[in-house]
Amino acid sequence: MLADKGYDTDAIRRQIEAAGAAPNIPPKINRRWKPCFSPVLYRGRNAIERMFGRPKDFRRIATRYDRLARNDFAAVCLAATVSYWLLVRTIGWGRRGP
Repeated sequence: MLADKGYDTDAIRRQIEAAGAAPNIPPKINRRWKPCFSPVLYRGRNAIERMFGRPKDFRRIATRYDRLARNDFAAVCLAATVSYWLLVRTIGWGRRGP
């Protein structure tokens, strides 16, 4: 389980371990006993943060203009489609030939 320093408490670590997962949380600076932490595994958290941060680039989604869930979901789907299209266009996936 990946989390940021805000979740570095003994109670949360015990709860994660009781669920059968291994916590990978960077220790706070003021901790006396520093638990085990792997920076290599923690790098995967960046991709997750970017995935959730990308839709917030769209103002309609960030401010939650829509009152109905179906309209909000439609806006999220549209933003995801545009984000994917921009990614494909930038990276060049799907190009045929040189």
